[in-house]
Amino acid sequence: MDLYYRPGSAPCRSVLMTAKALGVEFDRKIFINTRAGDQLKPEYLKINPQHTIPTLHDNGFALWESRAILVYLVEKYGKDNKLFPKDIQKQALINQRLYFDLGTLYKSFAEYYYPQIFQKQPANPENYKKIEVAFEFLNTFLEGQDYVAGETYSLADIAVLASVSTFDVAGFDIKKYANVARWYELAKKLTPGWEENWAGCLEFRKYFDN
Repeated sequence: MDLYYRPGSAPCRSVLMTAKALGVEFDRKIFINTRAGDQLKPEYLKINPQHTIPTLHDNGFALWESRAILVYLVEKYGKDNKLFPKDIQKQALINQRLYFDLGTLYKSFAEYYYPQIFQKQPANPENYKKIEVAFEFLNTFLEGQDYVAGETYSLADIAVLASVSTFDVAGFDIKKYANVARWYELAKKLTPGWEENWAGCLEFRKYFDN
């Protein structure tokens, strides 16, 4: 099973941490240099015509979109149901948080920081407000809760950890959100592969340093 990825990418890092939590080893981890256009090469487009990362290639089966990959990995390789319980309502809550990460939390990061990093545009205050709204939502989800989706640690914690740690390395003040800050410290301790995730965050921080 091969993973096409870039270490600095938060979605890629969520896949790496999930694999670590499941004890899954990739046969190959293939670095895709998106800045150099590796994702647009014909051989990659045959696997993933959307030319996104991460992409999983499992014995002829190709899958992209990181949150779909997380669920696939745990459904196929999980030795138990802890990260993605079989209970329909528990699964639904985890899925809701995964979609929140995709469509609200991580999206707010991309909309605010990417234009500054990759297009050298000035900061947009309106987009910064979207980050604050996203963190307020997350802070509310975590009121009286140790975990992002219900009473147990799950895939949702891994995905959101990848995103929140990226905000952290970008210099966003997480401590303003007490519940998020408390959860963040716990999630760092609980999540296998945190060290590799943080190394990827530091790799991504080079864009801010430049």
